[in-house]
Amino acid sequence: MADWFARFMSERPLIQIIDIALVWYIIYKLLIYARGTQMINLLKGVGIFIFAKFLSATLGLRTIDWMLGQVLGWGVIAVIVLFQPELRRALEILGRNISGNRPRTQNPSKKLIDDLEYAVKYMSRRKIGALIAIEAQDELGEIIETGVNLDSAISNQLLINIFIPNTPLHDGAVVIQNFRVAAASCYLPLSENGNIPKELGTRHRAAIGLGEVTDALVVIVSEETGDISLVKENHMHRGVKSDELKTLLEQYLVVEESTVPKDPVEQFKQIIVNGFKSKGEQDEN
Repeated sequence: MADWFARFMSERPLIQIIDIALVWYIIYKLLIYARGTQMINLLKGVGIFIFAKFLSATLGLRTIDWMLGQVLGWGVIAVIVLFQPELRRALEILGRNISGNRPRTQNPSKKLIDDLEYAVKYMSRRKIGALIAIEAQDELGEIIETGVNLDSAISNQLLINIFIPNTPLHDGAVVIQNFRVAAASCYLPLSENGNIPKELGTRHRAAIGLGEVTDALVVIVSEETGDISLVKENHMHRGVKSDELKTLLEQYLVVEESTVPKDPVEQFKQIIVNGFKSKGEQDEN
């Protein structure tokens, strides 16, 4: 028994778990920071070199292993020289996070509502026709495929620019998915309901058609009158006033803080905390 305990302590499994968790965390943060920058291509190259070195060491290819070791060793200096601004920014972010002076993140649904409200009111005042579908539980993948893929961060400026008349993307609908502008110039299914008022045009008929088959929220701005309408499933809000718009958007789009996707590290920490809590409750019982 004593020998087993001594061997277990010598292997230090907890230290190994912490070591692996720290490496995973560093790689995750590095990939998040490098995403969308030139550094991501560098990381891909480094990953290929590391895999090749591991393979050469495993197969006993000593010459290739030595050469790759030299490249990786001197490559650290090259990275520092070539990516000095990016590394400095990363260190500044790291220092700010450690000191606790990190910026407060905004609930993405609230930002979506603010951008939608501003853009829709702007286009309404200028009678710029618009058709915006916001995905809910039912996926809009087939609708997105009919348009031009954007996968862009949402902003009121982008929404306004898309619907400016005589621009390439102003015809059709914009689809918002996962708080991002997924695609523009998308085709929505037209409703064949004969009870739709005749004064409603193609945009309204398309919005009603999408509401008949999905639970998406569709926002319409009339090009003729500038009137704002909202469609949610089988219900249509016509002639929405400026002071009513935000209330309706919050009614359909607000996501509670607890349901907003969290950082994987925060999720892991929460799982550990919940595990200790449940164990404590079991011990008390």
